[in-house]
Amino acid sequence: RRGAGGGAPPAGGGEEEEDDLGYRLFPDRKKKPQGFLARSLFTFHNRCQLMLRMSLETNPYAQLLLAAMKQSGCTVFNDRHFSCENCDGCVSGGFDSATSQIVLCQNNIRQQSHMNRVVAHELIHAFDHCRAHVDWFKNVKHLACSEIRAANLSGDCTLMNEIARFKFGLKAHHQTCVRDRAIRSILAVRKVSRETAEKAVDEVFDACFNDLEPFGRIPHNKTDAKRAYKDFLNRDRYNANL
Repeated sequence: RRGAGGGAPPAGGGEEEEDDLGYRLFPDRKKKPQGFLARSLFTFHNRCQLMLRMSLETNPYAQLLLAAMKQSGCTVFNDRHFSCENCDGCVSGGFDSATSQIVLCQNNIRQQSHMNRVVAHELIHAFDHCRAHVDWFKNVKHLACSEIRAANLSGDCTLMNEIARFKFGLKAHHQTCVRDRAIRSILAVRKVSRETAEKAVDEVFDACFNDLEPFGRIPHNKTDAKRAYKDFLNRDRYNANL
């Protein structure tokens, strides 16, 4: 089971193609929305909504990304841009560019710390979608770049998370984690070979790993993320006074 985030499930969802571009992982995307009563009785859904609200209100990774999205003209609204749904067992979340919605896998996210990472991971995809013309479905390099950035900046590869996965690396361990998780994310949502995924990641790795917007630094823990958020707010005020 992947720790945080899947890539973008696809636009559309109409004609069945040989590669469904990841929608098979998010079966609720094709269902009619449940009624309020059915959803309110569903414990997973309630828990997901509560953890999402907690993440958006208290997690500095999410707070910084929400502020950056707003500054870029893509204000995020809880009810509109997040959807708690049941997903395939291998994913925790995804970004649906067709609806500009972040899907949170309510059956797979059971802890607040996990929710925090998934929300941050998918908000980075949403931020990239807002600021750049990302071709999620036809250009695997674009997908690879956003997956590298999401793994690098969301907390996916913090030392504590890697220790929890029983991975104890030495030199350049963070970069190795980012590369591995980006490749895994691509393979989870696209029917491409491992060789294709690895090639795409390697070709864009340096440029995308060093693109630290909007954090300005790699946030290795919550303290780093708080500093980055504070710096972002101060930078915004400084620019407003120019």
